[in-house]
Amino acid sequence: MSDSHHYFLAHAREAIGRARRMPPGRVKMKQRTVARVYHLLAKEAAYVPNHHHVDDFRRARELEKSNRKELSN
Repeated sequence: MSDSHHYFLAHAREAIGRARRMPPGRVKMKQRTVARVYHLLAKEAAYVPNHHHVDDFRRARELEKSNRKELSN
């Protein structure tokens, strides 16, 4: 992940856009939290490029998937 800053930033933008399209409620707040996590990961990766961010990224992706399941129910 040599360009991890841009990778995380792209996920942050996508997550923010998805949150904006959601109806108000708990799932929208969780999606915005996911977007914040991606944004923080992008900031950290810009200063210190390393592979320790991958675990945080995976946890954020899992939360995002659970949000999608909650919306579909």
